[in-house]
Amino acid sequence: MGLLTREYPPDVTGGAGAHVEFLARELRALADLEVHCWGDGEAEGVLRHRPAASLAGADPALGALSVDLAMAAELAGRELVHSHTWYASLAGHLAKLLYGVPHVITVHSLTPAPHPRPPGVDTFAGWAERTAIGAADAVVTLSRRMRQDILAAHPALDPARVRVIPGGVDTLLFRPDHETDALERTGVDPTRPYALFVGRLTGHKGLPHLLRAAHALDPEAQLVLCTGPPGDTPADAEARELIAELDRVRDGVRWIPGTLPRPRLVQLLSHATVLVCPSVREPLGMINLEAMACGTAVVASAVGGIPEVVDDGTTGLLVPYDARHPEAFESGLTQALNRVLDDPGEAARMGAAGRRRVVREFVWERAARRVHALYGELLAHT
Repeated sequence: MGLLTREYPPDVTGGAGAHVEFLARELRALADLEVHCWGDGEAEGVLRHRPAASLAGADPALGALSVDLAMAAELAGRELVHSHTWYASLAGHLAKLLYGVPHVITVHSLTPAPHPRPPGVDTFAGWAERTAIGAADAVVTLSRRMRQDILAAHPALDPARVRVIPGGVDTLLFRPDHETDALERTGVDPTRPYALFVGRLTGHKGLPHLLRAAHALDPEAQLVLCTGPPGDTPADAEARELIAELDRVRDGVRWIPGTLPRPRLVQLLSHATVLVCPSVREPLGMINLEAMACGTAVVASAVGGIPEVVDDGTTGLLVPYDARHPEAFESGLTQALNRVLDDPGEAARMGAAGRRRVVREFVWERAARRVHALYGELLAHT
């Protein structure tokens, strides 16, 4: 099998990369697996590709296409290819055409609409995604809601080809950590309750909503923000301004820019009273699963696949989101967070229930077996 992805260790910064990392680990026990990814260096069973040097300075989409061409050239002899995200989807599509093998594509999120382009004007990413999805032998999505979105965006797609296979969590890696050294190094007071946000500064993660809601949080609580490295986009600028504004009016605001090593993230998740996920769109919400695996309650927006992960009232609280009424959403976030922050007993009960739910339903071994069964089904019909 050929597994195609942009991100793969050690270069993992997002949920799609983490998904491929753990799925590949489990699939290796079930199949002869070769991973193709972006990057440099060599490792057994992993082929890394770089954009063509001749395209330096060109539109990044052309660099992505050159990587897809390089991947496709190396896939001869594979029985099946499985691509993740539009960055690798054309490589899978080309391998299907060149070698006559089945192509599975996992859609982690649909590419955004080509705003502000006029209606009918496509983007390269949109074209790549639409082409690969339309011809794929199977389309895997992470949630039932995401499946609905894919079928709505691609009305010609046969629904029988779209399968829901959620990701998982490594419950040995993500589990309660009772040490506090990582908290102390980052200036988090382990004696005070805190709400934790983990996510990029991109707009769909909803951080501005949280930062406005946080003005009315319990003054005894801390707010810890793990955002990844800031950039120079309008979303980054807005987040920096809102963080600075919040920091001026209350204490206990801790901003941790940059990617945290997993052990430090696990410790921060473990000691948080509540993880908050204010996303305005989210195919599944991997961070919610990771928090639940660490025994932490979750407050999250009721969008996308999140309600399929967070059991409202049992493992956390869901807050309705309506883009037309952001103030209502922010007020709902404040109320839900304060409810959990002010009731340690309820927070602990939700956290324990979350851990049980993850162990029961969201482990990587189970996800890999379902993916491998799909491979077998497709190969039996070739």
